[in-house]
Amino acid sequence: MTDDSPAEPGAERRRLAETSSDGVPDAAPGWRDWGPYVAERAWGTVREDYSADGDAWRFFPHDHARSRTYRWNEDGMAAFCDDQQNWCLGLALWNGVDPILKERMFGLSGPEGNHGEDVKEYWWYLDATPTHSWQRWRYHYPQAEFPYDELVSVNAARSKTEAEYELVDTGVFDDGRYWVVTVDYAKAGPRDLLMSVTVENAGPDEATIHVLPSLWMRNVWSWDTEPPERPRIAASGGRDGRTMVASRPGAADLVLRIDPGEGASAEALFCENETNRERLFGEPASTPYPKDGINDDVVAGAATVNPALDGTKAAFHQVLTVPAGGSRVIRLRLTERADAAASVDPSGGAAASAEPSGGVDPFGDFDAVMHLRAAEADEFYASVLPATTTSQEAAIARQAFAGLLWSKQFFHFDVRRWLAGDPTSPPPPPGREYVRNGDWRHLSSRDVILMPDPWEYPWFAAWDLAFHCVTMAHIDPEYAKAQLILILREWYMHPNGQLPAYEWDFADVNPPIEAWAALRVFEIDGGRDFHFLGRIFHKLLMNFTWWTNNKDHGDNNLFEGGFMGLDNIAPLDRSTLPPELGVLEQADSTAWMATYALHLLDMALLLTAHDRAYEDVATKFFEHFLVIASSANDAGLWDDADSFYYDLLHLADGREVPMKVRSLVGLVPVTASLVFDRTKMGRLEEFLHRGQVFLTRNPGYRSLVHVRESGAAGFTSLMALVEPERLKRVLGGVVDEDGMLSPHGIRSISAWHREHPFRVDVGGAEAVVDYEPGESTSGLFGGNSNWRGPVWFPLNVLIIESLRGYDESLGETHRVEYPARSGRLLTLGEVADDLAERLVGLFVSDGDRPRPADARYPLLSVDARWRDNITFYEYYHGDTGQGLGASHQTGWTALVAHLIVTKEQRPKRIAAVPDAAVGAGS
Repeated sequence: MTDDSPAEPGAERRRLAETSSDGVPDAAPGWRDWGPYVAERAWGTVREDYSADGDAWRFFPHDHARSRTYRWNEDGMAAFCDDQQNWCLGLALWNGVDPILKERMFGLSGPEGNHGEDVKEYWWYLDATPTHSWQRWRYHYPQAEFPYDELVSVNAARSKTEAEYELVDTGVFDDGRYWVVTVDYAKAGPRDLLMSVTVENAGPDEATIHVLPSLWMRNVWSWDTEPPERPRIAASGGRDGRTMVASRPGAADLVLRIDPGEGASAEALFCENETNRERLFGEPASTPYPKDGINDDVVAGAATVNPALDGTKAAFHQVLTVPAGGSRVIRLRLTERADAAASVDPSGGAAASAEPSGGVDPFGDFDAVMHLRAAEADEFYASVLPATTTSQEAAIARQAFAGLLWSKQFFHFDVRRWLAGDPTSPPPPPGREYVRNGDWRHLSSRDVILMPDPWEYPWFAAWDLAFHCVTMAHIDPEYAKAQLILILREWYMHPNGQLPAYEWDFADVNPPIEAWAALRVFEIDGGRDFHFLGRIFHKLLMNFTWWTNNKDHGDNNLFEGGFMGLDNIAPLDRSTLPPELGVLEQADSTAWMATYALHLLDMALLLTAHDRAYEDVATKFFEHFLVIASSANDAGLWDDADSFYYDLLHLADGREVPMKVRSLVGLVPVTASLVFDRTKMGRLEEFLHRGQVFLTRNPGYRSLVHVRESGAAGFTSLMALVEPERLKRVLGGVVDEDGMLSPHGIRSISAWHREHPFRVDVGGAEAVVDYEPGESTSGLFGGNSNWRGPVWFPLNVLIIESLRGYDESLGETHRVEYPARSGRLLTLGEVADDLAERLVGLFVSDGDRPRPADARYPLLSVDARWRDNITFYEYYHGDTGQGLGASHQTGWTALVAHLIVTKEQRPKRIAAVPDAAVGAGS
């Protein structure tokens, strides 16, 4: 095979078809078995916190990470592992002057950052395929000493009203004195992994870098009195040999080989993945070669690597001197022993013997495989992206997909075991079950999950995951479906029907959007997998019941819920309002439940194609939606004078105080809409009859069902919490650029509050909300995110989708002035399209103008070595578009790829039983 061999048409899709996604292990090796499932931060997480007060950041700080064994999972840079994380393959670097090896990304803990936790490095996920047959990762590593102390001290001195002090502010990238480190992975087979490490000297002078590709075993042997047999990694051929073999009890051996380059050599170093108890706790060492043994040997010349050349953590140490502007490449290959004895044809089939002792070079096909997998990735994404996609849009979408795929993480957490502690460790302090998660003892996970991001949020969040799955469905619908089913399985869902919110507090409450996500994934996948839809529908019935039983305390169909994922958007913490002060009925929670009812109605109607029994359930949700929507409009949440929806605080003394903040809270009701094409509803006589009877008996609900003639063939019905004429009034204040309309999407709070802050007295204390377009200026919810002005992708995408649904039903007859006072009248679909363009525009550069998301630092989007590397932030400044918050939030910000892929499709939400299924089950 030659380097110019063409990509096999549909090769990645063929691999996807061969790989199981349903959580049932494949009998044969699967293409997803090995992937980038290693977090970039495991320190400071709840799982590693065994403190009395629940201060996870201080219990396991960054300073401990290189020396202390993790209990539940591993972290690293550009790292791969198997789907149970028995082993990890990653990268360590040293510039010759840092106090420690660069083995993981550095950042500030929650208490250290002036806006909460914050990673302080620059790296990017440039490419990836769904089976991880091809991955590309890039990192910029300073040649000067990494300013760890400076980043901590300067940020500590800054207030919440000041900007964060970033790595580029320290000057370490001045004059181009840094390394561009690119890691490419390609699979020659499901368990034949090729790793290429390229280091480019961007500086003006010759420089030296230490590169340490590392293989280590997750410590599973230190926690039980009768531990499993320990795996071992040993050198083959001595310290200067080019092969390591990892022996694993009950599994095939792993063989890691290195090709250091012509005339170069690599030194094999070994230690144990065990805690350096002497350094951290002043206790006797359990081994002279602890977890930080390789670090201490390379950085300080300590005798802390095993001269016997074996251990549970190992690295090939190579020292490279590279001229200015030059680059060097290191190649590695990791295979199982059975695969190591035979070369694997790049297309996936077995080829001739390639055992090194037989004289065949194991790197002979390396470059060809790399070239082919990269070409196949190009071919795959060309089939995903519309033909009209611009080159910039294609780059944005592809890197967004890549970030989502790189954010798959092995999540291991047994809450019962965590609360009780391990037999070999001191018992946890009493009362830990009252700190957090004490009621979630059933939760036990050993799964690969789509995380919000691998550093700041290296744990799942229920509503984030729903958004992740919608984007993922465009490239791997089977995996997206499996993820949605996973979070509803009995080892996650509480026996009472509640879904776990996120690791810091599983009992918190996120918006119930799993039904929305399931429907979108179902449609993106072609609308054929009714088995998936049925599986998820029955579990969602349990969750819907939990909501109605627990979050409608007044039994008036107005719901509470708490912060609902919107953190500090309200003047007070909506999750901790003392009951003696009153009850807060929420516009967003109520609207989410109306939306939930509509989506379950949609599902039920689709499922009637296979079982007419679902027709009864459809009737139930038809009626339930109307009851909730009527309450939302008639029981105090709607303010007719302001043409907006607000939370309503019922004080214990009988007073009612509307929380008059013009925010996304009042826009969630706009997302509660569904369009029916009655000409395609087939033989649903019972549903149609019961619906008509209900409306006849309750004529007040008729305004929530808008009927529109659609020609001689029939008509459509729009069910919406916000009826069409009221929608115009709501949008009038929203699409004002002095209000909620930002150049970059819909703001989370109206800029009107810049001059008109909202104030309310609650329990003798004044709470205030004004417009904060950037980072949070308060410590509410940790102060690490802000919903008081910035643009967030998830709600924007839901609003865009809802406006398109309204447009499908109402058509040209409904127009709004957009933007306000512009004199332009646009249909709701055209408004939705413009909002989508504003969101995509965050990542688009125009000539020498930086992309808005990187406006603060032109280096990131103007300099030739930086500009093609796109960063996806958690949220965006409401005025400038500057990216803020977590810098690798490719979870829900990856929705930008969803917008790009569906740009020409204008997806229509038409609830209907497929024509071919009409009459099925009768």
